[in-house]
Amino acid sequence: MGIIEARELVKKFKSITAVDGISFDVPQGELFGILGPNGAGKTTTIKMLTTLLMPTSGSAFVAGFDVYRQRDEIRESIGIVFQNVALDLYMTGRENLEFHAWMYDMPGKLMRDRIKEILKLVELSGRADDLVETYSGGMRRRLEIARGLMHRPKILFMDEPTLGLDAQTRRRIWEYIRVLNKGEKITIILTTHYMEEADFLCERVGIIDRGRIVAMDSPENLKGIIGSDSVTLDVDSGDCGLFEQLGFVKSCGKTGGLFSLNVEDGEGKIPEIMLFAQAHGIKVRRVGLKRPSLEDVFLKFTGTKIREGSGTEEEEEEETGRQ
Repeated sequence: MGIIEARELVKKFKSITAVDGISFDVPQGELFGILGPNGAGKTTTIKMLTTLLMPTSGSAFVAGFDVYRQRDEIRESIGIVFQNVALDLYMTGRENLEFHAWMYDMPGKLMRDRIKEILKLVELSGRADDLVETYSGGMRRRLEIARGLMHRPKILFMDEPTLGLDAQTRRRIWEYIRVLNKGEKITIILTTHYMEEADFLCERVGIIDRGRIVAMDSPENLKGIIGSDSVTLDVDSGDCGLFEQLGFVKSCGKTGGLFSLNVEDGEGKIPEIMLFAQAHGIKVRRVGLKRPSLEDVFLKFTGTKIREGSGTEEEEEEETGRQ
């Protein structure tokens, strides 16, 4: 049982099944990631949980409320950072937050105190009275996060929160998200197609592909499914199979002048591997180490690398407009 409970959720758009019977729980206070390519069903799942789309079938409870019958109660309990910028660029940062506060009927003093607190949290106090059109992409994203927090939600949904940002800005947003989760003690549901984002931020990750969750666990446990590290040796010549005499080498593959050894604790075993190569007259020019990644996990469960799919976004928007 958790603050979010989803059971066999399905969403169909005409002949397309965007979400195909997914189930998961999120306990209070967790930072939970939904990882998958464009078109996998991530945004559709978020829209169902935030009451922007009605499920075709299945059940879901958010903060204890039913997504079918208690939509208003859910909306009072959650904050949302949308994938696309939803700020008014011709208003100031402060005015955007005031408008959001009015939508939630926040009293004047509470609103002013909360705006001051939130602007400080996202380091925008000095730019609060500037028009949002003058903000950088990272500043706009931080303001979107601030807006989603105005009414002190129990749960914050973040749909691709760093999409389109440069690597440095993305890393800074990650730090804000961690502070919100641990410092503010907010449950966060985050969708992403960035492997490193899910790995860095999330306590647990649900890997979704073609509308189905194909694996779910902590990033470390998921990577543990792959098992071995890969130690790569750039050699002049030699027999790759010799290295399998070392008990800790599970296998060795050869591609041109590269030997790839599957090894438990690759970093710790490199000195022994180098001594073994020297003893057998194998000259090693370079050595490399690759640890299992979430990309490897995705490949194992789906048979493909993460892809840029066409998705079902247009049909989702049509459906949203009819509700």
